[in-house]
Amino acid sequence: MSAHKLLKVDRKALMSGLGVQFRCVRALIIREMMMRYGRNNLGFLWVFVEPMILCVGVMTMWSLIRSPYENGIPIIGFVYTGYMPLTLWRHICNSGTHIFLRNSNLLYHRHVTLLDVLFTGMALEFAGTTAAFLIVGTTLIAAGLVEPPHDVGIIVAGWMLMGLLSSGVGCCLATLTDRFEVADKFIGPFQYLTIPLCGFMFMVAWLPTSIQHLVWYVPTVHCYEMIRSGFFGQTTETYYSFWYPAAWGIGLMAIGISFPDRVRDYIYS
Repeated sequence: MSAHKLLKVDRKALMSGLGVQFRCVRALIIREMMMRYGRNNLGFLWVFVEPMILCVGVMTMWSLIRSPYENGIPIIGFVYTGYMPLTLWRHICNSGTHIFLRNSNLLYHRHVTLLDVLFTGMALEFAGTTAAFLIVGTTLIAAGLVEPPHDVGIIVAGWMLMGLLSSGVGCCLATLTDRFEVADKFIGPFQYLTIPLCGFMFMVAWLPTSIQHLVWYVPTVHCYEMIRSGFFGQTTETYYSFWYPAAWGIGLMAIGISFPDRVRDYIYS
């Protein structure tokens, strides 16, 4: 068989395989949504309604107990650009907890892999939180509570990087929690202890110079700075690097997806 025909056959096989995996992932997403939210009341709409309610509640509380502006930034905009990325981080990270063990019955299907199960949960959390982010932001802008963003591209880049970082951590947690039962006991404390350092409550420019050099090594800080730079533009000074959180996210992802096969052996042992 000629090289041209071999290439055509390989391409056809590749497209057929991708089609099978796409249908598999779509079925897994539908199954996950039915299991979480069922068909009653709002059903799958809770995927993005829940983070919306939490975000609005936090913004309302902060606006009541704090001054209208925080170092020249509207407090509502500051909380919105902080809490929504934090929600994305927490939801995607938590989605990896015991995910293989919870879905072990699906692994008997020939086309379902551990990575399909893992990324289905993360994709659902990312889609739901992103929808909430867009709906809340559009509503705030329409109501005149925040100004329209100055650079949508930087906001999208920061949001995607936060999703990448969260997915990397979620992949690692998926392996750890299914391999070591005690690991999930440390997730809650880890998330709460990192809140003061992650960039949610501050801008780098507000910190003393000595502290700025330290928080620069926290990858999530760069994501918050990018999102807020896109929203507030020249009204605030921001410090960030695109490549630093990207390197962290890719590295954590590579580590996380390299161990699922060992987890499979542990689940069925």
